[in-house]
Amino acid sequence: MTTPTQTEPPFVPLRRSGWATRRTPLWVFAAIAVALLAVYAVSLSHKPSQSQRASDLNGYFADVNTGIGSCAAGLRDSMTAYQAIAGGDRAELNTGVSILTYGASNCEVATSEPIADFANYQVTESLASLNLETADDDVITWAFDATAYQQDMLAVLRASTSPARTRALAALAPALTRLNARRAAIDTLWNAAKGSVGVTTALPNLTAHALPNLNASGLPPPN
Repeated sequence: MTTPTQTEPPFVPLRRSGWATRRTPLWVFAAIAVALLAVYAVSLSHKPSQSQRASDLNGYFADVNTGIGSCAAGLRDSMTAYQAIAGGDRAELNTGVSILTYGASNCEVATSEPIADFANYQVTESLASLNLETADDDVITWAFDATAYQQDMLAVLRASTSPARTRALAALAPALTRLNARRAAIDTLWNAAKGSVGVTTALPNLTAHALPNLNASGLPPPN
């Protein structure tokens, strides 16, 4: 008997399509793990100590005083001058107007370089958890409020008619209320930061108190 003739085609192994792939060596994963551990260790080693944070917070308060000090001092001078004039010291009217005008300009970002610089202030990283950025924003707003309050006092002193003086006087109490409320909110944030870090540094002195002569009874009558 003869063997039948092979009619099927010879077997040819199938080829994989596409590029051949390589497996990532295990040492690569090991190297990545080591790198991550190193980064974590470095972050731990750079975590600021409590004493460093205390030093940074004291420095922060010094920077706030530099930025807002001239505004706060000008506001104090303006309030003193206004009280004197409203209390009957009419001879100082022109001087008082000058003091108030200068004080208001010291609280404006556009005309006060220290405040303009503080508007771009960056809190150091060690104090990032203390919410001081919010306090800084409120300080700038406080400066705007201080400007408005001094302009309201100026309006009283410059009023040329009784209706104008009445309107100006009516604006004083609400303006002072806003100023005091803003300062209280800032002090709350600053005191929380002091408690968290454990420092006893005095807070920057943002002027806020009530004027006893809001009715300006001692002022000369308007023209």
